[in-house]
Amino acid sequence: MQAKSMAPTTNATPFSTTTAPHLRIQFLHPTPTSSDAGRPYISIKPTSIPSLPTKRRSTKISAVATNQPPSSAAIPPWNTDSWKSKKGFELPEYPDKAALESAVKTLESLPPIVFPGEARRLEERLGQAALGNAFVLQGGDCAESFKEFSADNVRDTFKVLLQMSVVLMFGAQAPVIKVGTMAGQFAIARSDPFEEKDGVKLPSYYGDYFNGAGFDEKSRTPDPQRMIWAYAQSVSTLTHIKALSAGGYADLQRLTQWNLDFVDFSRQGNRYFELTHWLNETLGLMDACGLTDDHHPLMTATDFWTSHECLLLPYEEALARKDSTSGKYYDCSAHMLWIGEQTRQLDGPHVDFLRGISNPIGIKAGEKMEADELVKLIDILNPENRAGRITVITQMAAEEMRLKLPNLIQAVGKAGQIVTWVCDPMHGNTIKAPCGLKTRSYDSIRAQLSAFFNLHHNEGSYPGGVHLGMSGQDVTECVGGNRKVNYDVLSSRYRTHSDPRLNGSQSLELAFLIAERLQRRRMEALVLQG
Repeated sequence: MQAKSMAPTTNATPFSTTTAPHLRIQFLHPTPTSSDAGRPYISIKPTSIPSLPTKRRSTKISAVATNQPPSSAAIPPWNTDSWKSKKGFELPEYPDKAALESAVKTLESLPPIVFPGEARRLEERLGQAALGNAFVLQGGDCAESFKEFSADNVRDTFKVLLQMSVVLMFGAQAPVIKVGTMAGQFAIARSDPFEEKDGVKLPSYYGDYFNGAGFDEKSRTPDPQRMIWAYAQSVSTLTHIKALSAGGYADLQRLTQWNLDFVDFSRQGNRYFELTHWLNETLGLMDACGLTDDHHPLMTATDFWTSHECLLLPYEEALARKDSTSGKYYDCSAHMLWIGEQTRQLDGPHVDFLRGISNPIGIKAGEKMEADELVKLIDILNPENRAGRITVITQMAAEEMRLKLPNLIQAVGKAGQIVTWVCDPMHGNTIKAPCGLKTRSYDSIRAQLSAFFNLHHNEGSYPGGVHLGMSGQDVTECVGGNRKVNYDVLSSRYRTHSDPRLNGSQSLELAFLIAERLQRRRMEALVLQG
């Protein structure tokens, strides 16, 4: 494949994107100080995220590597299509090879969706989270769809993420790195390449950018033209988000306007209103002192990055670009990509592709992940041991996490590897409701987060973030929470075509619980500092 050079210029084609002015929200007190004691803070309820009666390890296993980078065997040569020589997880084949080649050539000719410089900035931010100086909020649809795409849906999900980030910043008193599973998260990994119903066997549904969800031969036939549609929707989504981020919508003066109608009348809505009222009073004082938005534009906009699962390699390869600044390759379909249970084979095609691109990489670590496998995988993907390059996203039920996560943390710490630890509390908690629909229990999600924070506390490592399947819509897909979504109403607004998601109210409720835990950690640090 011919190398594609990527210069940071704009393009006037209908699919073109431009680099958004990256302006950041910086909270009023980014680090804890003794003055925090007199400031109002989120009330902590002992029952919110309970602590486990465990003993903290005396030896700290920090995200800061004190050893030299892990030694690696001779690194084999790499190019953007070297993955094709590897065996591993494979999608069903496209029946029309000529159409596939045409679609790939079209994608190769189109502008990048994101730019390498943006991905490098994200890596720098994630490196801060690895060291405990920031917190990652990663959220969005489990799988985007063509049918549900609209400007309102994009805006509402972005709005909930903004709300959550303010709550988390208040609790952590540290920057919150906002990463959307948006503008490209079409992938649905399947353990079985085929699905059978009533004696009819068809290819499994792998996401809208590969085939259709309908259970018929036409829908399930892989169609390479869908990659072009996915590209166009991703560009539209990111363009809309950048306009919201930099056009004043993310202005801290608009805190109270971010609430969704169905959240306004909830307990979380009331707590959010109280928090924003205090923040608005503070902003008013700053304005009176001359610290206005005109003088500090960082208060009017925010950074926002995109991420998705690296599943469909022809799509990812077509959007790989050689950066003219660094000479390195980046997958310009998203700022960050991750691999999951089905695609993380050490000698598989997906790992081979990701080892050669310079984007930040996520590794989903479920109950099947062994400590030595994780260390080897990190070594392959990050031989230079760069902070921010690797994010380990744990996804296992609370009981399983208590058994497995300490071994993973200890093995990574012993190897001197720098990673950002993030919890995905959605996976590992999927159940079937009496009506037959897949759902997730809010209490189980909370318990998994509790275990994640407790175990990192015990190991002396940093709980660096959370990865949530969520929607800005008033969906009823996960049961529980203060709004009491139960089995009786589950089907009333069940709209997902993949996995169940938290609605806006449940997401905000979870943000307050996480903020309470981050605040507790910060207060403990103040006590230790004397």
